Amino acid sequence: MAYNQTEVVLGGIAHIPLIIGMFYVVKALMYRGVDGKLAPFSFSYREAAQRRTSATDTATADVKPKKQSPSAPVVETASKPTPPAVPINLYKPKTPFEGTVQENYSLLKEGATGRVNHITFDLSGSDPHLSYVEGQSIGIIPAGEDANGKPHKLRLYSIASTRHGDNLEGKTVSLCVRQLQYEKEGQTINGVCSTYLCNINPGAKVKITGPVGKEMLLPEDEDANVIMLATGTGIAPMRTYLRRMFEPAERSKNGWKFGGKAWLFMGAPHTANLLYDDDFERYQRDFPDNFHYTKAISREQQNLKGGRMYIQDRVMEHSDEIFKMIENPKTHVYMCGLKGMEPGIDEAMVAAASAKGIDWAELRPQLKKAHRWHVETY
Repeated sequence: MAYNQTEVVLGGIAHIPLIIGMFYVVKALMYRGVDGKLAPFSFSYREAAQRRTSATDTATADVKPKKQSPSAPVVETASKPTPPAVPINLYKPKTPFEGTVQENYSLLKEGATGRVNHITFDLSGSDPHLSYVEGQSIGIIPAGEDANGKPHKLRLYSIASTRHGDNLEGKTVSLCVRQLQYEKEGQTINGVCSTYLCNINPGAKVKITGPVGKEMLLPEDEDANVIMLATGTGIAPMRTYLRRMFEPAERSKNGWKFGGKAWLFMGAPHTANLLYDDDFERYQRDFPDNFHYTKAISREQQNLKGGRMYIQDRVMEHSDEIFKMIENPKTHVYMCGLKGMEPGIDEAMVAAASAKGIDWAELRPQLKKAHRWHVETY
C-alpha cells in the first residue's frame, strides 16, 4: 500500500505522544527516588543506589523488636565454637588417604567387659596434609567386600587425639574403638569395621576419609566453661578437649591456655571399663580449680533410689551446680555416646529445670540456637 507525503507527516505527528510517554516510563524506572518521585536528571545510578540503601536502613531502624514472652527463659548467645579454617573433607570416599597403623592397644583393665582399643594412624605423606581439630571425626573404609561383593562403606569415628596428635608432632590421628558385638538368631555377630580396626596390626595400611563435623567443636574462648556428658567410646572427643586444656606439653605447644571450668560426667558399667581414667584423675589433681571428674559406674554404684547408677543420676545429683553454670553465657554442654543415653539425660534435665521453675523443652532449643548445646550420639 502506498502513502502520500501528507499522510506520512500526520502519521509521524501522531506518534510523538507515544515517544514522550515511553521516555517518561524509562526515566521513572531508571531514576526513581527514595520517596517514589522522579529524581533530577543529574541523579546518578550510584547515588540512586546509595539513597535506596539509606532509606532501607532508616526503615529497618524504625521497626520495633518483637517482645519476648516474660515467662520464656532468656539464653545469651556465646560466640559460635567454630575456629577459623576448620578442615572439611580433605579426603573423600572415592579418593581416601592410606594411613599406616602406628599402634593398637587395649584401653581396658582386668575385669572389664567388651573390647575397646586405642588405635593411632600415621598421616605422613598426605597431600594435602590430613589436618583436623578437636571434636571432628574421620571415616574408615574397612578392607574387603560385603555380602554383595562390593567394597565396604565407610564408618565414621570420633577423633580421640588433639590436632597435634598423641606424640605432639602433628602427623598422627588416634581413635577409640569398641568392637561391636550383638546376638542374632543365636549367633554372635561382630561389627565389620570395629572388628577390622581392633584386629589390625601396626604397619597395616588403612583407607581414611575426612575430617568431618562442626557440631562438637570447642569454643575459642579460653575462659569458656565446658560440661561433658559421655558414655563408652563417647569419651573420644572429650579426651581431645581435656588434653588440649590440661596436658602440660599440649598447653605449651598450642598457645591456648584454658582458664574456665571443665566438668566431665563419665558413664561405664565397671571401673575397669573407664577409658583414659588415669589421665583424667591426674588432670583433676593438677588443676583442681578448673577440672572436676564425676563417674557413674552402673554395675558398682547405686543411685539415690537404690538402683543402678547411670550418668543421668549424676546429672540429677548435681542439677543445681549444672544450672548455675548454664546460666553463664560462656558455658557449653557436650554430649557423646550411644543414642540411648539421650532420653535419660533429657529426663534428668527436665526434672532439674522444673525444680527451678524452668521449662526445659523451651530452654534446650535456645541453648542449641545459641551454639551452647552440642550432641553427637550414634
